[in-house]
Amino acid sequence: MRLALAGAAMLSLAACDSSTTVVAPPVGILPPAALYYQVEPIGTGTAPSGLLLSWPDDGNPDLAVWHVYSRGSTAEAYGLRGSTTSNSFHDNGPPDLQYYVTAEDIYGYESSPGPTITIDERLALPAPATLVSVSLDGAVALAWADNAHDISPARFSNYRVYSAAYDLDTGFCDAQWFLEGTTVSPEFIAGALPNGLPLCFAVSAVSREGYESLWSPIRADTPRPDARNVVLYAAEANLGLSGFRFWKDLNGDFAVQPGELGLIGSGNATDIDFVVERDGIGGLRLRPVRAGTGVEFYGSAPVGDLTDIDWAPDQAYSAAPIAARVGWGYVFEMNGGDLYARYGALRVTHIGQDFLILDWSYQTDPGNPELVVGGGVRTAAPSGVTVPQ
Repeated sequence: MRLALAGAAMLSLAACDSSTTVVAPPVGILPPAALYYQVEPIGTGTAPSGLLLSWPDDGNPDLAVWHVYSRGSTAEAYGLRGSTTSNSFHDNGPPDLQYYVTAEDIYGYESSPGPTITIDERLALPAPATLVSVSLDGAVALAWADNAHDISPARFSNYRVYSAAYDLDTGFCDAQWFLEGTTVSPEFIAGALPNGLPLCFAVSAVSREGYESLWSPIRADTPRPDARNVVLYAAEANLGLSGFRFWKDLNGDFAVQPGELGLIGSGNATDIDFVVERDGIGGLRLRPVRAGTGVEFYGSAPVGDLTDIDWAPDQAYSAAPIAARVGWGYVFEMNGGDLYARYGALRVTHIGQDFLILDWSYQTDPGNPELVVGGGVRTAAPSGVTVPQ
């Protein structure tokens, strides 16, 4: 490999006769005019796992190959990292500090070095400052602070959303995390999730250079079934459609099946969770029926939506009838038939003379009081579990 001499015409000489062809190679092939890079994050924001270099192709027909050089520090000499016929190069593993690219022509002449780039991990964006969640039926809606984008819109690329199993009893996330997906918006719906399975979630920000930030605060959430616009009649108007049970274990295996949720039945049955009945003064009320079932208002004012009912309060739940009020939320604690209580929530959306309409949700995870909005997780971690802060 020989460096091209700019402006020098290196002639190829042969025997001097009338049939000899004299070939004059170009005065020198040019290096790439620019060099770009993108690092590959590994999900924890601690170190890149690879580097993708790219540069413009000037279309020179005499080009044979590009050579990539790098060094690990400014005190080291550059060494050949690899060669490629493509105008991009993937460097696997932690990248070196600096890189440049040269071009070699079909005559074996190599250009001078092109522009040098420095891989600067300080270019990482800040981590999302907050993370909140809303439990859905088979999904979790996540939203977070958009501070990574706001601090440098031109350098922002996307957010990465991660999940891991969450142990509700110990309050710890599993050591193995999975990428749920990426988004350019500060919100994301993680779908196709099993109801009743607690999960941890975290979000990072990725810059256009490819650097991944540290993680947002970790959020725990548990998907749960729900339904909207369920009609229940007052027992005095239609006894057969006045009773409701959040979950009935029809198979006796304590496993929640789709056909066992949100059951409407007779108001005189002894195994319903509550019955709708007239209160004697022109209104309707909800009366717990099944042994071990209690109910309380959620808060001291109406709620805007079922999703505003977050965590089942740690309190005593009463078996006494409770007034049905439009817009108000209710939390039920029920006997699950095993060692764990079960929790359900509802919001009344309409009250008529003979019926009411409600939305309901139910947490299928035994003993889990989380109904909609996920709570935080512990900041400590057992051995082998990484919980970025």
